[in-house]
Amino acid sequence: MKHIAIFASGTGSNATKIVEYFADNENIKVSLIVSNKAEAGVLDMAKANGIPTHIISRTEFYKTEDILKIFKAYPIDFVVLAGFLWLVPSYLVESFPNRIVNIHPALLPAYGGKGMYGMNVHRAVHAAKERESGMTIHFVNVKYDEGDIIFQAKTKLLATDTPEDIQKKVLKLEHKHYAELVDEIVTKLL
Repeated sequence: MKHIAIFASGTGSNATKIVEYFADNENIKVSLIVSNKAEAGVLDMAKANGIPTHIISRTEFYKTEDILKIFKAYPIDFVVLAGFLWLVPSYLVESFPNRIVNIHPALLPAYGGKGMYGMNVHRAVHAAKERESGMTIHFVNVKYDEGDIIFQAKTKLLATDTPEDIQKKVLKLEHKHYAELVDEIVTKLL
């Protein structure tokens, strides 16, 4: 059995899809949800699904390696970022080489980097009058959105699309592909 920790800062729609996807899996289990926000909606979803949670402070995440001790208790094999807005520290990247993935709501390397998340990305894509956008799943390294790309999916954009329309189109791709890709990567670890 391989155990996944999901890190999320918000409502957790991708985290929810991943939890649903692995609900009846005999080989892979979502064993922990970590958030940096005590009021994050993802925590309610975790509670409703009987998944343990941990609220991490900035000090704990960056000044200690306590999360590694918590991971041993579950025992975590793989980390999925699903709307987690903090840069992952080097000790965690080094402890989980090619075992931390992130999803980004654009076609990296475009529209990536610090501050490029959520609607900030979709507004930038809209302002640039792009004719396509999409999502990128990538391994995590010590820089925002610069890890090796694993998978991308594209969607056509119309001249009439608003940033909110772009968000809906990209989120549909995220929900379609993220859990499947996590399954594929973690299965290779079995």
